[in-house]
Formats: sequence, C-alpha cells, structure tokens
Amino acid sequence: MNATWSLHHINNAQAFGFNPDDYSRFKFGDDAVAKQFGTQLADGFIHQHLCVNPVEQQIVVISSPYSFIPTATFAMKTWFVCRLNRWLAQHSYPVVQETKVHRTITYKEDYGELDAEQRINLIGNDSFHIDKDFLQNKTLVFLDDIKITGSHERMIMKMVNAYGLGNDIFMLYFAELTNKSIHPNIENHLNYHQVKSIFDLDGIIKSGSFIINTRIVKYILNYDFDSFCIFIQDQTYDFINLLYDMALGNGYHTIEAYTQNLNFIKENLFLNNHKLIQHGN
Repeated sequence: MNATWSLHHINNAQAFGFNPDDYSRFKFGDDAVAKQFGTQLADGFIHQHLCVNPVEQQIVVISSPYSFIPTATFAMKTWFVCRLNRWLAQHSYPVVQETKVHRTITYKEDYGELDAEQRINLIGNDSFHIDKDFLQNKTLVFLDDIKITGSHERMIMKMVNAYGLGNDIFMLYFAELTNKSIHPNIENHLNYHQVKSIFDLDGIIKSGSFIINTRIVKYILNYDFDSFCIFIQDQTYDFINLLYDMALGNGYHTIEAYTQNLNFIKENLFLNNHKLIQHGN
C-alpha cells in the first residue's frame, strides 16, 4: 500500500492555507515554525488516517534525503514525531522509529526556482540509500515540506523499487501544489517570501529558536562577497564555527562558487578570529 497525503493544497498563487512568511522563516531555520508545522502535520495525519485506519506495525519516520547538513524538513520531522508518539503511546501502539535516506550528490543550484524538467535533470543522477534490513515489517512514513512536481517522490520510489521494499508507505507533505497551471517556481516565491537579503537572516539566527539547515548554509556561502563580509562579522563566534563545519561536512569547500566566502571564514576564524567575534559573543 502506497499513499500520498498533504496537509495543505495550493490551488491559488496568492492563497496558500498557511502563512508564507512563516514558511520562509521555516526554510531558513526557524525551529519555532518547524514545531508549528510538524505538530499540525501530525495532527492532520492522525485525524484523517490513523484514527480511521490504525497502523498495527511500528512506524518508521524518514525525513527528506540529505548528506551531512539536514534539510528544513528535518526540524519539522522532530516535532511531527513528538506529537505522533504521544498519540501512539496513548493508544498503546509502538512509538516511532527513525532512519535516514542518504544522498550522494550536492549542488549549488536553487531547486525552488526550477521547472519540472530541470528538477529531474538536476537530481536524476543522484542516488538515495537506506538500511533495508532495519525496515522489515514496518510502515514507512516519508516526510517532506512541500510537493511541487513530484521529482523527489519519484526518486524515493525509484529507491524503494531498487531495494525491493514491500512495506506499506505513506508520502507526507506539509503542502502540495495541486494546481498544475501554477509554475513550479512558486516554491521559490514561498522560500524567499520574507528573506529578501542576507540581512533578513539575522533575526532568525538570533531568535533563540534557530536550527541550521542546508538552505541557509548555501544561501550565505553563495551571497555576494561584500554583503557577506558585513553580515558574517555581526554573527557570533559559535555560529561562524557551526556554519564552517557544516559547509565542510557537505563538501561545499569543493564548490567554486562558495570558495571566496568560505576562505574568508577560514582565514579570519583561525588566524584573526578577534575580527569576526568583535560584534559577536
């Protein structure tokens, strides 16, 4: 059994059923919004599916694929699991397990601005990997924040078929573009609805509920050098360390477009870190 379910259906390019500013903040690491979205998604899934057709097998929740730096969905997944576990425990079902889909390719392109063909061309050469033995006799819930063209879902199902997984599978999304006359770059409109420049990240990073993800790391490293230098010198030493370590973990030091900004961090972090932290901690 394979089923796809979305909490919000986007039929209108001006009305989404959720706050686009919140969504934008979520995509750039606002964990308070991730908690809101994850909890709402769990409640919807419980009421519309589990209350009607309870799952007897243990559920494994799997966030969107990533290499080293989690995606924004990973934060939403954490709160989804917390809410779902409360319901499962209350009804004496096994609580959730988690696993990861590993991916092998990293790219600098902004997925949200691409059309359907460009998306599948970009990720089509990627490969996803999962621990098949761990999944035996369990129900799989693949989680993602938004479904636009279905490219990622096709890649997941390609992996499922390659591994010969016979599990019951749910593909869950916070939102889904259901009006196909709307261009897929509506995703980009949502991603950047509140974040118009690098300086709009400051409030998210210093909000007290920040959790780093792939999008914010790529955005900062790809920003024009002069603005990046102004921005980074106003960040804490801890944040700069985190940004640098996440970038290395995802192999971003091998991407030419990120070299100048990363080298600035490297040179100043280790040689003259007092320059970077004078406005920080």
